[in-house]
Amino acid sequence: MTTSEKVVDLLNQAALIVNESKITILKQVQELIINKDPTLLDNFLDEIIAFQADKSVEVRKFVIGFIEEACKRDTELLLKLIANLNMLLRDENVNVVKKAILAMTQLYKVALQWMVKSRVINEMQEACWEMVSAMANEIIQLLDSDNDGIRTHAIKFVEGLIITLSPRMPESEVPKRHENDISLDRVPTDHTYIKYNALWEEGKAALEQLLKFMVHPAISSINLTAALGSLASIARQRPMFMSEVIQAYETLHANLPPTLAKSQVSSVRKNLKLHLLSVLKHPASVEFQAQITTLLMDLGTQQAEITRNMPNLKDLRKRPRDERRSLSPKTDEEPTLEEDDEDKDLEQGPVPTPKPSIQSSTQSDIDITAEFLQPLLTPDNVANLVLISMVYLPENMPASFQATYTPVESAGTEVQIKHLARLMATQMTAGGLGPGVEQIKQAKEVIKGEKIAKPEGVLIKRRLSTLNLGQAISVVGAASPASPSTEAPQAKRRPEPIIPSTQPRLAGASGRKKIFRLSDVIKPLTDTQKEKLKMAAVKRILRSEKAVAYSGAAHARVKILSSLVTQFEVPLKQEILAFILDDIRNRLDLAFAWLYQEYNTYLSQYPTGSLNNYDECLIGLLSGLQEKPDQKDGIFTKVVLEAPLITESALEVIRKYCEDESRTYLGMSTLRDLIFKRPSRQFEYLHVLLDLSSHEKDKVRQQALLFIKRMYEKDHLREYVEKFALNYLQLLVHPNPPSVLFGADKDTEVAAPWTDETIKHCLYLYLALLPQNHKLIHELASVYTEAIADIKRTILRVIEQPIRGMGMNSQELLKLVKNCPKGAETLVTRCLHSLTDKVPPSPELVKRVRDLYNKRLPDVRFLIPVLNGLEKKEVIQALPKLIKLNPIVVKEVFNRLLGTQHGEGNSTVSPLNPGELLIALHNIDSTKCDMKSIIKATNLCFAEHNVYTSEVLAVVMQQLMEQNPLPMLLMRTVIQSLTMYPRLGGFVMNILARLILKQVWKYPKVWEGFIKCCQRTKPQSFQVILQLPPQQLSAVFEKCPELREPLLAHVRSFTPHQVGPLLKPNLPDPQEDAEPQPLLPRVSQDMIALRLAQEKALKRQLEEEQKLKQQQQPQQPPQPRPAGSPTPPPAEELVDLPEDVPEAETPTIFISMQEEEESFGGENSLLDFSLEGPWPNKVAPPSLLHFLFVFLVEFARW
Repeated sequence: MTTSEKVVDLLNQAALIVNESKITILKQVQELIINKDPTLLDNFLDEIIAFQADKSVEVRKFVIGFIEEACKRDTELLLKLIANLNMLLRDENVNVVKKAILAMTQLYKVALQWMVKSRVINEMQEACWEMVSAMANEIIQLLDSDNDGIRTHAIKFVEGLIITLSPRMPESEVPKRHENDISLDRVPTDHTYIKYNALWEEGKAALEQLLKFMVHPAISSINLTAALGSLASIARQRPMFMSEVIQAYETLHANLPPTLAKSQVSSVRKNLKLHLLSVLKHPASVEFQAQITTLLMDLGTQQAEITRNMPNLKDLRKRPRDERRSLSPKTDEEPTLEEDDEDKDLEQGPVPTPKPSIQSSTQSDIDITAEFLQPLLTPDNVANLVLISMVYLPENMPASFQATYTPVESAGTEVQIKHLARLMATQMTAGGLGPGVEQIKQAKEVIKGEKIAKPEGVLIKRRLSTLNLGQAISVVGAASPASPSTEAPQAKRRPEPIIPSTQPRLAGASGRKKIFRLSDVIKPLTDTQKEKLKMAAVKRILRSEKAVAYSGAAHARVKILSSLVTQFEVPLKQEILAFILDDIRNRLDLAFAWLYQEYNTYLSQYPTGSLNNYDECLIGLLSGLQEKPDQKDGIFTKVVLEAPLITESALEVIRKYCEDESRTYLGMSTLRDLIFKRPSRQFEYLHVLLDLSSHEKDKVRQQALLFIKRMYEKDHLREYVEKFALNYLQLLVHPNPPSVLFGADKDTEVAAPWTDETIKHCLYLYLALLPQNHKLIHELASVYTEAIADIKRTILRVIEQPIRGMGMNSQELLKLVKNCPKGAETLVTRCLHSLTDKVPPSPELVKRVRDLYNKRLPDVRFLIPVLNGLEKKEVIQALPKLIKLNPIVVKEVFNRLLGTQHGEGNSTVSPLNPGELLIALHNIDSTKCDMKSIIKATNLCFAEHNVYTSEVLAVVMQQLMEQNPLPMLLMRTVIQSLTMYPRLGGFVMNILARLILKQVWKYPKVWEGFIKCCQRTKPQSFQVILQLPPQQLSAVFEKCPELREPLLAHVRSFTPHQVGPLLKPNLPDPQEDAEPQPLLPRVSQDMIALRLAQEKALKRQLEEEQKLKQQQQPQQPPQPRPAGSPTPPPAEELVDLPEDVPEAETPTIFISMQEEEESFGGENSLLDFSLEGPWPNKVAPPSLLHFLFVFLVEFARW
């Protein structure tokens, strides 16, 4: 495949595809026809240029690059391509325009060099150069573009234009890549078409444009930085402009643009310093070293750094003095140019020596003004100026001044005065003041008059009147006042753009056009047509968002739309509102512009104006935002906070936004910002937030309470929040809920009764504020006393957490306890319980409760929360009243005393240990409390198995048994203890034996319990029963006959040796000594010794009798024992009563309350404490002889 075929194939591919690969293919084509085979360039030129109409920005930029490379390769192509480049320079896309400017920076040099080399210029070349020059002027005008990037590229183009249109000098520092570039010194002075002096004037005019642009007060930081760099480059490459550059730097230093931020000012000063140092290095800066050094010192440069950048004086001396005049032979004696046919009317003047001509304008006026000011800067004048200026100083130091200010060094010296004079002269000249400005203005007028009298040579015989600058596609057919016969030849010489074959080529007008009259073509429109046109126009403006953004007219578009929409009716407003809400994030500027325009319209008609349109706009925006699913970026908040006025309807929308559980925090944050940032209506916004504190949705309510608690900390809002909370609290004194709670405006009662929810609505805010302001507790107490029972119950349920938040050290709470209002006793008690449920009461709290109980309200319920803080004596005194209370309350009392509360921090020490509590219950006076309550209280103690262990109960029984008289419930406690812990059987036997010594039968109720205990602990209790006197033993058999047979069987098992010692009277006569003696240990030991001796004697006797019988009857076989004959009882073994009996030998005893009451004779027996007391007559126990006699009679009968 040949190169041509390959190019055709690639172009076909590029024409069909629309993706990014099109650029790759076109670059391959460019490589083939420009670098590989330039002969194909002319063949495929039209096909490549056809892509300039492509929609892709990158493709159009490629076409510009292709035009640049093609023209560099073959300059003759400028005739064909310059018009296309002119079209692309006017492209709607910013990036395409910037690419065209870059291409023109190079093609201007190519075109100039091409024109210079052509000694004979034809009409097409002339027209091409005219278009190139016109394009250069357009680019210079782009210094005023709205786009920063375009202005920056224009600056670089102007820099290249100035360097090109000025001659090189021996001191010029030309970069290596530009050594072969054309400059004015390479333009022959005798050229037939290009005029040296005119080019030189154009270069200086371009420099003037650049200098004016740089001192513009609204210049951006980026453009200013680019301009500084361009001026430094111009000064180094064209030293004749050194003066203008230094002067511009001085002007900028004295008049920094006020629009720059502090950081931008610092950046500009840094760049200015760097460029001044680079200029200082140049040999041509020697004449300006004083000015440069002063500027650098003002910019904070160290003297050592300035010295390092000074030019080398030895190199300067080596330069021949006549080098600077190397250009003069070209200009001193210049022969008169021959006049050609087209320049007969132009006179060629002598070409002046290149010198800094602009110096005579800008620099000299500053010098003249500085020389005028310097002698006037005396200390007195300067002091007066300072005093006068202080009146006009701003209150705050500007950021730009703060960033640029450097301390004045060597103040008052001649150098410093001269520098000050130049600074003032620079500022005065920039403002158009001073003698220098007047003198230069007069000088310019003189020069202008001379030029009018004797016009100089012209750069080009331009026919700008024939160049239609506004025609981007075709340059033919431009209007001209000339006759039709002269228009046609001029049109032929114009370069025309290459237009693709699919597009018709625009033809120029062949004759004079008919004058257009608007009245000839228009006709009146109907109202419907007008409305349609208005809507269509607005819609086109709306749809042009992207195009306008690229062109830099976005601000104007927004302003137009906002002005239009305020004048139209609802349909258009709805259209724009939908457009804004479709992409609110990127169209927020339009929303605010519309909103402020509506507000401005209202203000212009104030006070007769209506807020309806503004209100509809604001509500439409807020309601639309409320319907958006995702508002995490805070656009809703931004619209609310930046709206000039929040109407009632808008406030209601904000309230609904807060009620949305997914946006509660964002909505309330917006309300908070309104409260703090709009103080004139802050209470109105705060009221909305306060209303939300009783919202039915828990999340909304909790979030509102959090925000309100933070605002309650602000002094200026505290009173309003507190008043609102107390007003709601006071609603609870009504018998029925007021209508305010149901959304009505008037505070009237409704027929509905109070419910738990409506009561809580009145309490939410108050309870949230209570931990922060303890004084509010007194208001609750006063409301509590007047409220109905349902409200009181709800208050008692919800007050726990706030009271804990106050803490028991709260002085207001202690004050409430001390001065408890009548009717608020349950409230105070509930508060005390909440405080002491998990922590011990403080001494101060105990003191206040004790005083309240002792002096004002002797209600024992007050003592329950502080029981663990009272003394033992006080608790024991209160026990009779405490155990009479509700069983649930009694249970709580015992939990506190026994330390069995289920909560945190149960490390309190009870004034009574478990044993002392049980003993105190036994010792309660029956006149102060009924026995049934005491029994229930002891049952509560026994229910705590973890507290009342066998050891604790043993100690309790021991201490109760030692009391005199014996407590009535002693035997009940003994039986219950034995039931809970059967292994206490041995200990209980000892208790029973000791009770015999204390003559237990003298206490009827205890005696009944004694018998029952013996009955339940048989056969272990037989040993104890045998120790009873006969009379009491008979009484035992009477009350409990079922003990007779087992006890008789037990006695029959005794051997004679065991019975013998018992015949000895071993008990003293009780009548001899009224006090019973503790003889149990001695009796037991004697019995054991006697029984052992009897066993041994009986055993020996039985052995002897057995031997005797065997001897007497050796032959007799043993007779079988009759079935009914009794078996002799076996020898009885010693019965011991150990302290701890094994469970296998201990009978299991289970008793219940019903069993105990039945076994003790019900309430009329043991529980009837009125029958308690000793028997009237003392009955002395009979001797053991009588006791054994009873058994012997029984034994004989058996």
